[in-house]
Amino acid sequence: MYDNSIAYTKRNAPVSRYFFVFLALFVLWWTLLFVFYRFPGIDLAVAKSVFTAEPCASTSPVGNVCGTFALAKNPLLRMVRNVTLALPYIAILVLFAALISSRYKYGAGWRTLKADRYIAALISLGVGCGLIVNALLKTYGGRPRPRSTDLFGGSLDFVQAGSFAGRCLANCSFVSGEASSGGWLLCLVLLLPPRLRFSVGIPLAIISIMMPTMRVMTGAHYLSDAVLGWLLSLVVFAAAMATVDFLRSGTRA
Repeated sequence: MYDNSIAYTKRNAPVSRYFFVFLALFVLWWTLLFVFYRFPGIDLAVAKSVFTAEPCASTSPVGNVCGTFALAKNPLLRMVRNVTLALPYIAILVLFAALISSRYKYGAGWRTLKADRYIAALISLGVGCGLIVNALLKTYGGRPRPRSTDLFGGSLDFVQAGSFAGRCLANCSFVSGEASSGGWLLCLVLLLPPRLRFSVGIPLAIISIMMPTMRVMTGAHYLSDAVLGWLLSLVVFAAAMATVDFLRSGTRA
C-alpha cells in the first residue's frame, strides 16, 4: 500500500504568519500605487506645501516657476541625513558579525532559525533596495524629482507615480532609495532580542520614518516615492521571512 505520510506532513505544514503579512503588504502596495497614480494631486499638494516660490529673474521665460525647497539647504537636516545614510551599512556589518559568531559558536550546526533570518534580512536588502529599487525602478522609471520639474523650478514635465513616461534619465524619483533603506531598518526590529526591542527598536522606528520624511521635505521625492519605497522593503522582507519559514518546515518534514 502507498505510504503518503511524508506528502501528508508537508501538505499540512503550518503556513508562516509572514506569508499572510506579505500578502497583506503586497496588496496594500499596489492599492496605494493605484491611489497615487489616479490622484496625482496628492503628490503635488504635499510638494507645494514645502516649496517656497520666489520672483523669477527678468530674463526668465514667461510662465516659469521660480523658487526653492528651503529645507534642502538646512544644515541640521543635512547632518541628520548623513548619519541616517550610514545606518544601513552599520546594520549590514552587525548582521554579518552575528553570522560569523554563530558559525564560530555552533560549527556545522550554525544555521539556526536566527541565523537564517539574518541571512534573509540581508537578501531582502539586496533584492529590495538593491535590485528592485535602484537597479530597476530608479534606473528605468523616468520620473523626475520634484525639484527637477517645471512646477517647482526645474525643466522637466511632472508625471504621476507609476508612470514610465518621464524624461529623467538616471537616478530618478520613483521610488525613493533612502525611504526603502528606512523601511528595511524598521524590519530589523523584529530580529532584535526582546530585551532590546524597546530601547533600540523605538529609535530605529523613528529613524525609519525620518528618512523618507526628509526626502519629501527637501524636494528630493514626492510623497508617493517615499511611501511606496518605504513599504516596498517591508513587502520584500516579509517575503524573505516567509521563504525561510517554508524552507525550514520542509526540512523538518
